[in-house]
Amino acid sequence: MPDALFSDPRLAPLYDVLEGGRPDLEPYLAMAGEFGARRVLDIGCGTGVLALLLAGRGLEVTGVDPALASLEVARAKPGAERVRWIHGDAGAVPSLAADLAVMTGNAAQAVIGPADWERTLRGAFEALRPGGRLVFETRDPGRRAWEEWDREHTHTVTDVPGTGPVENWIDLLGVDGPLVTFRAAYLFRASGETLYSHSTLCFRERDEVTADLTEYGFSPEEVREAPDRPGRELVFVARRPEDGRRRSTPVDGGSTA
Repeated sequence: MPDALFSDPRLAPLYDVLEGGRPDLEPYLAMAGEFGARRVLDIGCGTGVLALLLAGRGLEVTGVDPALASLEVARAKPGAERVRWIHGDAGAVPSLAADLAVMTGNAAQAVIGPADWERTLRGAFEALRPGGRLVFETRDPGRRAWEEWDREHTHTVTDVPGTGPVENWIDLLGVDGPLVTFRAAYLFRASGETLYSHSTLCFRERDEVTADLTEYGFSPEEVREAPDRPGRELVFVARRPEDGRRRSTPVDGGSTA
């Protein structure tokens, strides 16, 4: 189930205001141009910020997200009719012959179960045309970002139009191997009500992600840094082979698909 921040109709409208100008999306806009993409799939599109920016540049865009409340926010925005919105995960997307599929923010890390991760990568593979690319980011586990996920480092107060001041902070709840669980609090000063959103992110190592991409058919091309967060994020670029065939080898040692 999606986190409450994205699925609760009371919290989803806060996301864009709390996240600010989203400079993290600029590299994805640049890569869409770099790769000559005309058709793009935004996996975990949330409130549709990137999808609408891409559509505004004349690209054919499909946004998919399992959080209906976030999609409702996206659908209410100007220009939303230019994007095809799908309620579900990457496995629910039909073959699009997309030039580019992306996962921004924490979208890739929010897929924590092995079966769900496989479904996501296979869904992205099937949605791409032969030669199309998948680009997504994950936090570098070596930076141990969760060590600053506490009220001291994360507390903010934001004036939300139509709502008033909202206090927000994060409390780390636990670390279990690659899985990091935390709770985000949202205190609405006008009413005194506090809502919570519990999240778990999977911090995958660079070699693990590369191996997964290869296993599920992709040809990994490179790992970049996020320009706005140097040394903190790993940005993976992988390609569906030009002949469209998977390159993975079955566990039983049989022939490749």
